[in-house]
Amino acid sequence: MSRRGGGGRRPDSRLDQPTQARAPSFQRGGGGAAGPRGRGRQGQRGGAGSGSHSGSGAAPSSPHTASTSTEPAPSSPSVSASAPSSSSVSTLVEETEQKLTLAAPAAATLPPSSSRAVRLPVRPGFGTRGRKCVVRANHFMVQLAKRDIHHYDVSIDPEVTSQKINREIISQLINLYRLTNLGERIPAYDGMKSIYTAGPLPFESKEFIITLPDSDPRPSSSASPGTERQFRVVIRLASQPYVYTLQKFIQVLDVVLRAAPSEKHTVVGRSFFSTDLGPMGQLGDGIEYWRGYFQSLRPTQFGLSLNIDVSASSFYKPILVTEFVQYYCSDLSRPLSDQVRLKVKKALKGIKVVLRHMGYNLSCKITGITSQPMSQVMFTCDNETRSVVQYFLEKHKIALQFTSLPALEAGTEERRIYLPMEMARENAYNEDTLVNNKFGIQVADGLTSVDARILPAPMLKYHKSGREASVNPDFGQWNMINKKMFNGGTVQVWTCMNFSTRLNHDVSGFCQRLVDMCNKKGMVFNPRPVIPISSSNPNQIEKALVDVRNKTTQPGKQLQLLIIILPDVSRSYGRIKRVCETELGIVSQCCQPKHVSSGNMQYFENVALKINVKVGGRNTVLDDAVQKRIPLVTDRPTIIFGADVTHPQPGEDSSPSIAAVVASMDWPEVTKYRGLVSAQAHNEEIIQDLYKSIKDPQRGLVHGGMIRDGVSEGQFSQVLLHEMNAIRQACASIEEGYAPPVTFVVVQKRHHTRLFPADHNRHGLTDKRGNILPGTVVDTQICHPTEFDFYLNSHAGIQGTSRPTHYHVLYDENRFTADDLQMLTNNLCYTYARCTRSVSIVPPAYYARLAAFRARFYIEDETSAGGSTGGTRSTAEGSLAIRPLPVIKDNVKDVMFYC
Repeated sequence: MSRRGGGGRRPDSRLDQPTQARAPSFQRGGGGAAGPRGRGRQGQRGGAGSGSHSGSGAAPSSPHTASTSTEPAPSSPSVSASAPSSSSVSTLVEETEQKLTLAAPAAATLPPSSSRAVRLPVRPGFGTRGRKCVVRANHFMVQLAKRDIHHYDVSIDPEVTSQKINREIISQLINLYRLTNLGERIPAYDGMKSIYTAGPLPFESKEFIITLPDSDPRPSSSASPGTERQFRVVIRLASQPYVYTLQKFIQVLDVVLRAAPSEKHTVVGRSFFSTDLGPMGQLGDGIEYWRGYFQSLRPTQFGLSLNIDVSASSFYKPILVTEFVQYYCSDLSRPLSDQVRLKVKKALKGIKVVLRHMGYNLSCKITGITSQPMSQVMFTCDNETRSVVQYFLEKHKIALQFTSLPALEAGTEERRIYLPMEMARENAYNEDTLVNNKFGIQVADGLTSVDARILPAPMLKYHKSGREASVNPDFGQWNMINKKMFNGGTVQVWTCMNFSTRLNHDVSGFCQRLVDMCNKKGMVFNPRPVIPISSSNPNQIEKALVDVRNKTTQPGKQLQLLIIILPDVSRSYGRIKRVCETELGIVSQCCQPKHVSSGNMQYFENVALKINVKVGGRNTVLDDAVQKRIPLVTDRPTIIFGADVTHPQPGEDSSPSIAAVVASMDWPEVTKYRGLVSAQAHNEEIIQDLYKSIKDPQRGLVHGGMIRDGVSEGQFSQVLLHEMNAIRQACASIEEGYAPPVTFVVVQKRHHTRLFPADHNRHGLTDKRGNILPGTVVDTQICHPTEFDFYLNSHAGIQGTSRPTHYHVLYDENRFTADDLQMLTNNLCYTYARCTRSVSIVPPAYYARLAAFRARFYIEDETSAGGSTGGTRSTAEGSLAIRPLPVIKDNVKDVMFYC
């Protein structure tokens, strides 16, 4: 299984051809932002059928037309294969779509949200394996009273894009007209186009004039200083939403629960942040973090549940831009160096600044900074060419002080604006009148108690020549003492290149200790390097690597492994990997200089584990895999795929997303994974190159693609339809009629469900840090009412609260039982190659994530502002031209180079 992934098997009739008999088992991971590349977001799914709240089954009311009255207000985010007929591929695709498509419901009042709505597998039952226990979850049960909920459309003229200002306008309207025109109703507003009320308003359509007070910031540049601004607000009956879907009904309740905190706190996605919710912290470089919380209303087996999780997010300090730049360069009297300028550009891009030089506040979004100092930036205004410095002196009588700094860029390509840097500067739901009194929503005060089970750890096999040929891990961890790798790799040709200037004689001793550890743990590692260990200038990395390759190209001297001591200054790792893996075909192991003089044997042991899989070895395997005792996996040749998509940091619009797919190549052990990577459109979550066919002038139609983490629940249908079609086409391209059974699982790590021990003092139910134990699984109560999903905490928490991983089955032709899939998932988490610990997500998903991260190094220039040279945006069409990733050399991608 994997972060994205699933399992597929070949029919019995193919067992006589083991090299072709592996069928895809595909798993897909959710969440997808690389490292700090953006915030995770969890969508919501509704159950099937209508969620009638007041008991009415009537069709929705159609919008009414009525005369409107005006009430004035008082002042105040490639493999190739012989091509089977195209008709056979098309037939398989059609059959797949038919299986995935849900027919329209009989009732005309319940239209599907899409003509290709997907029916996900029904839960096959509940798991029974493991030791029973009770845990607590950060889900708060919600009770509802019957209310006649009405939906109204809201239009505000002139239109405002800021939800904050929209809320201020509607809040002002409610304060003025609640007791009169609104009939004592308190509407719940979503900040955009809709309000909801518990009962009808006294009108079907009405117009209001609302004036914002003087003290409010101006919503647009057209506002004149010292004047109030009026808004025309029209409220019109839309429908009673509860007669559609449960998902829509939940959306309404979610708006109600978010109404009050949206007015009090800063809203980021589905989270709220404020300096009132906890102490702030300093992150450096003009950035601080605020405390906050996430909330989401979800359907569960218990009924509706409010999922609340603590969170924190970074915010820019409210300081002058010049003060912010001083975190990067203390002397602002001189022009910025190219390196500092690019760092500042990357930090400021997309940030809103407030201008105050015109007598009132004006908000602008920074799109970049100029490459020249402000004193050299010229622009044309009123048919006259002037510098930015001249313009501010003549137009605003302001003599700019820091003229050596670049100018901030705002506005559009057609109308660029230049700005000087020196101008910019807890829930009590049941006490909430709107939530409790008006909409009849009661939220439980305590965490929910949930039935759980603790799955047993698997038996792991090591080589029989070691003193311990097997181990049964305890508390999710074990060690390599008295053990040898199950399959030790062989390294006959190797050397070491040192780029650290602080090391000299230590390097040879380090290499000798590392070689000794590899041999001790079961590898066959030649103690003598093929060419002498050498040191090189860290400013000439590419040249040094090319020299090593050129010295090891003769027969018998072709390099199997290059050990690299990284430079003392960071930011060279990506460049080294790009050159080694895509240009020179070198498998490398990088080591930090601080570890070279260290005698820490645990470090050498961990590096040996990485080296072994990079040269084709296996560290450990599941005993059940060797004995062929894994249901639906070892009884027939099976491939387990893992997939992930990582996205660039927010604001890096020119950088592509990276998709990665890995696949097991060693049935039945399923521990070796070959990986492929591909660049695709910016922030595109669906993998585009799973299957593709191209017309070759010589070979005709050639089939290829990647088929050899973060999906949100709202994307399940799209991902499944697209990627299952790609899998089917790829299988059909190998052999006509080849359609192995597939299981497709989404793996979500970036969700907000947390599990806690019900009793921290009960021995045997918590680890030494007070976390729930590895193997804790939940598939009842807080899980989906009907679909096949579960939460699994497969790892030992290193620090803080353990976050379980959420597994959701989107497609299952193998018909896994709950026990079989949960046990397989948990057991695979003990086979991760880089450490002797169980990990939090299944290794194929983990490996795909590592491969995607690695590929980003291939296209990102680490000193560039945008962090990418992978594509340029076409202004005319607004599309992104994606340059293909550099091709990984065959000898590199044949092994687990990403480990």
